[in-house]
Amino acid sequence: MRSGHYGGRGRDRVSRTWFGRKDRADGGPAPGPSGQVAAPPAPEPAPQPLVTINALGRKCPIPIIMLAEQIRDVPVGEVIAVLADDPAAYTDVPAWCGMKSHEFVYRDELETGWAFGIRRRY
Repeated sequence: MRSGHYGGRGRDRVSRTWFGRKDRADGGPAPGPSGQVAAPPAPEPAPQPLVTINALGRKCPIPIIMLAEQIRDVPVGEVIAVLADDPAAYTDVPAWCGMKSHEFVYRDELETGWAFGIRRRY
């Protein structure tokens, strides 16, 4: 007779590997073959944008409208940057990328606002 969600097989979600990766119980990465934990990879530098849109001081939806108009001027596969300080842009730019199937590459903090990087996909 089966009992529980996993059919009474005596295992739980924690003991299962996630996509073939076995992590330690304390949340750290598993040691490699030599027994030492590898250092995390260095963060990649943000790609250089071909075009930068300065939407600082502009309110929603102007930064998105400017992005939608000017992304056509960027070749497919290249990055366009948007500088914006409107709080709505923090979520609007990544959401727009998802809706339009472009890649949201990065979001960097500025003194006032953020710099967003978008890679054109089509």
